[in-house]
Order: sequence, then structure tokens, then C-alpha cells
Amino acid sequence: MKHKLLYIAPLLFLALLFSSSLCAQNWKFVKEKDGVQLYTRQSAGKGLKYFKGIAEINTPAERIYSKLEDVYQTDWWTKDVSQIKVLHYAKDRLAQYYLVYDLPWPFKDRDLCVNVTASINRATGERRLTAIPMQGACVVNNQCVRMKEFWEEWKIRPIDQNRAHVELEFYINPGTHLPDWIVNMVLTDSPIKVIRAMRSAL
Repeated sequence: MKHKLLYIAPLLFLALLFSSSLCAQNWKFVKEKDGVQLYTRQSAGKGLKYFKGIAEINTPAERIYSKLEDVYQTDWWTKDVSQIKVLHYAKDRLAQYYLVYDLPWPFKDRDLCVNVTASINRATGERRLTAIPMQGACVVNNQCVRMKEFWEEWKIRPIDQNRAHVELEFYINPGTHLPDWIVNMVLTDSPIKVIRAMRSAL
């Protein structure tokens, strides 16, 4: 049990750190496209932005959650992810991945070990999937730059039996040699693309 606590403590710290950063800033509406509202916000002391997509989807919340939570349903994920390796999976509780993100030449690909926790609010029916990095959990790949700052959260709340409110929030720091303004520009439409792909897959 002691070893488990030592493993979990850094993850909890990262989650609290990102949560406090998120709460300190206000979201700015950017645009609406394909039924997805896009928001961004700047974090104090950071050049990179946080992104959020919000959509109402005509599908039961449970079905959306099941699609997102299942580690064996990743065919709809962004094509930028060139490698997905499942390290651990406990249904409705925990998933751990090793991911490789494909970047165009001359930049090196990025990789990431990520820990995803699932939670369900029995009172409201809201479901959450929260992803943070696992430091030192994967062997270093010299062909990639390891991303150390990453936070992503899906929120799925039922509106009624056949509709759900979906939110996707994330922050990504891809590491060295990429100017913040380029990263922000490239990632701007990502929430729209990801939610649209998930909706089509449903």
C-alpha cells in the first residue's frame, strides 16, 4: 500500500496543479463550427493556451462515455497519433497508454505516457475522463521528445435519455524548439476536430 501511495501522490499533485491553473483564468469564446463551440484561455506565465470544445450530441451520455473510455475503440482518434500502446486497463476506473504523436519534418515526433482516471457522479449522471502524464513510467525513446506537460478532460453530462452535453478541455506543451504561437495556431481547431470525429464514430 505504501508503494501505491508513493506512485499516486505525484499524479494527484499534477491534477491539483492543473485544476488550480484552470480555475484562475476566464474562457474566451473563439467561434462555433460544426455544432462545436470553441473556447481558449491563457494561463498566467504561460505562452501556450488551454483549449475547450463544447457540443450537444444526440446520443445517450452512457454510449458516449463507453466510446471514450474503451481502450480498444481508438480508430477514430486523431491521425496525428501514430502509435498507441495500452499499458494497463481497468474498465470504468483506469487506463494507461503510451502514445506517439507524429510531427512533420524537421521536428522530432513527441511521445507521452498518460494516466487516465474515470469517474461518475451518481447524482447528476456526469462522467469524467481525466488524463495526466506518468513520469518515468515508460522507457525513453530516443527517436522522440518526451512531453511532460499534458492535461486533458472529457465531461459528459446527460441532458435527457437521448442527448448529452459534452466538453473537451486540454493543455499540451509539446516541448522544445516549437514556438508557442505556432503550437497555439496548430491546436486551435483540435477540440472541434476531435469532437466531430467522436460524433461521427458514434
